[in-house]
Amino acid sequence: MALDAALLLDGARVATGLDDFGDPTFRDGLEVLLGALADEARLNEIGVLAHEAALGGYLQQRLRIEDWYRRHPDIGRQEIGGPLFVTGLPRTGTTALSHLLAADPDTRSLAMWESQEPTPPPERATYATDPRIAAADARNAFFRGDPDFLRMYDGTATSPTENIDLLGQHFATQHFEGMAHVPSYIRWWLDHDMIPAYRHHARVLRLLQWRCPPTRWFLKSPPDLCHLDAFTAVYPNARIVWTHRDPAKVLASVCKLIFIVRRMQTDQVDLHQLGREQLALWAEAVRRALAFRRAAGETRFADVFMDDLVADPLATVARLYDRVGLPFTSGAESAMRAWASEHPQHKHGAMPYTLEEFGLTLDEVRAAFADYTRHFAVRLEA
Repeated sequence: MALDAALLLDGARVATGLDDFGDPTFRDGLEVLLGALADEARLNEIGVLAHEAALGGYLQQRLRIEDWYRRHPDIGRQEIGGPLFVTGLPRTGTTALSHLLAADPDTRSLAMWESQEPTPPPERATYATDPRIAAADARNAFFRGDPDFLRMYDGTATSPTENIDLLGQHFATQHFEGMAHVPSYIRWWLDHDMIPAYRHHARVLRLLQWRCPPTRWFLKSPPDLCHLDAFTAVYPNARIVWTHRDPAKVLASVCKLIFIVRRMQTDQVDLHQLGREQLALWAEAVRRALAFRRAAGETRFADVFMDDLVADPLATVARLYDRVGLPFTSGAESAMRAWASEHPQHKHGAMPYTLEEFGLTLDEVRAAFADYTRHFAVRLEA
């Protein structure tokens, strides 16, 4: 195993010529993750190289972000608008909804390329032509070259992305599980105080908007269902959009996507183990999110059902804007309509998947999510 904390830290220092990583609490997650990768992940050579590049890159970005703040302390005075935060079980329409919201010219979304490489901070004049866009597409070609992956997720460098990289820079995100089997890390993450990680997240958003408005942010990330208390502690004005779909469809789909990603980086994927772990994780996620919502009240929440989003995306977004108090302008409607017409569901073909291939039964999934489906009257699919 070539993944070692000291080597990664020293490599980042040498690559950047910098030595201030900022808040040192990131080391906790880094150490736990590296231990899980060594003991549990069974990475192949490609997997080791991919993790070495990803983790080393996160450390380099931490150094560069702190350097920009050191040289430009006024960045810290930036005010973050909102944000409007889309979450929910994965595979519930969060990606389609995120593209629609990102099309609004008055909204600032987190594009994949700037999420992966936020320094130097982008500038509005060159935002659409930044050379990092082509570099990000080149990095992502490895995944997009897999037709199965493309049928599950069609994202490019300019697509709105999740909190993967920003929380990844603090080594506190469930997304690491998508790349490798790291159950001890996930147990740590579920019990971890996420406020420092979200503070780093906000630190990056301030940097990104500093020279590149607008400042009314839209964000999305399904795993953050587990930590809405910490998220709202850092973003007290956030409005939360919760997307919904039958969990039986969700579980089979998310397991399939994780399998497709993991099989590139390990020669051993236990499908039944994957199914059990994902069922437990996402049942816990909705349990926590429902508990938070019941305690916090309905004011900051809005709900979007995938059925409605597929049937009439523009009307669904219009109702969402009305609920959260945002103007649904003609410019937003026109841009969203154009995106929707160019991106029909299953554009690259549908991916078959079943609960049974992951060792799950319909009855146990229904039972695990019974409180959730009753609470929101979620339509149960065939």
